[in-house]
Amino acid sequence: MAGIIDTIKLAGTLVFALPAAMAGIQFLIDGNTLVGAILVTLAVLLVVIQHHMTTPSDLPELAAKRVVGSVVSEPESEDEDRDIVDVTPEDERK
Repeated sequence: MAGIIDTIKLAGTLVFALPAAMAGIQFLIDGNTLVGAILVTLAVLLVVIQHHMTTPSDLPELAAKRVVGSVVSEPESEDEDRDIVDVTPEDERK
């Protein structure tokens, strides 16, 4: 379910970031490099910050992941439970 929520958050961020980036690219093409570079940089920063920033609404999800991670441990593989027995072929026994 977190994947759907993250996708919706990204879509909401892109609603603001894409027009700024497109305007910045247009300014760059027209020769106004300072304004164009600033707009493109702001658009990229908006998406990056949204992806990495933790908001108060994310705290219950993070707490739940930590609790589940500490309670549920991954089962050990079956190979570790078995005793290893060294069996030499009959030809080597003679």
